[in-house]
Amino acid sequence: QVQLVESGGGLVQAGGSLRLSCAASGRTLSRNAMGWFRQAPGKEREIVAVISWSGGTTYYVNSVKGRFTISRDNAKNTVYLQMNRLKPEDTAVYLCVADDTPLRLVITASQYDYWGQGTQVTVSS
Repeated sequence: QVQLVESGGGLVQAGGSLRLSCAASGRTLSRNAMGWFRQAPGKEREIVAVISWSGGTTYYVNSVKGRFTISRDNAKNTVYLQMNRLKPEDTAVYLCVADDTPLRLVITASQYDYWGQGTQVTVSS
């Protein structure tokens, strides 16, 4: 059974930066897409960024393009999200995800099989 554990969330002022990490355990995910979704109070869960098994392909929601960067280290079974120029509207619980099906990159929440518990990111104005 795969477990995903996020870390790195916190409280930051607008314009600041945070780096989220998600460590996977249970089995290697070096052939599986991983990524991040987020959910703010009263809002639908939305994709933030996902990355292919090799790291060669990424997808970002429009609102974070140019500010966030997703990366992964397959040797450490870990995915990262570097968040710069944070805005109050980025405030949400950030959830790490992994796809059980290898060698593809999908962007729909229902297609991700493994989810972390989430880490809170709060951006003050």
